[in-house]
Amino acid sequence: MHIQIISVGKLKEKYLVQGIAEYVKRLGPYARITLTEVPDEKAPEVLSAAEERQVVGREGERILSHVKDDAHVVALAIGGELWSSEELAAHIDKLGTYGTSHVVFVIGGSLGLSDAVLKRADKKLSFGRLTYPHQLMRLVLVEQIYRSMRINRGEPYHK
Repeated sequence: MHIQIISVGKLKEKYLVQGIAEYVKRLGPYARITLTEVPDEKAPEVLSAAEERQVVGREGERILSHVKDDAHVVALAIGGELWSSEELAAHIDKLGTYGTSHVVFVIGGSLGLSDAVLKRADKKLSFGRLTYPHQLMRLVLVEQIYRSMRINRGEPYHK
């Protein structure tokens, strides 16, 4: 299975880069992982609602340019479904069982995801109602994907 994580913005924090690299390495025996960063749209701190939509729309176009037609897309969104680790594992396992070979997880920028990206998504996943920095979500997501692989193989993993 090929798992692609598309995220907005360049990750600069060394500790996050190292943590993600560790989980990507651990995932090697289970799946091929591709991390795709798309540039965030430069914008002032204070934006009108129309300007926010424009920024998110441009970022969404960049995201969608990296999504293949046959990919199963899971968008991380506050309004998405709340899954346990076991439910995420079951979803990934079901995709593999029924022949889906390319799964894309999408993490938006600080303003979220465009309507076009949310419409393209096959599933919307929420990690809760709390707001997380989008950079930190990359680490949390890759760890959960690793946990899912361990669960699906019946291998032990700390709880």
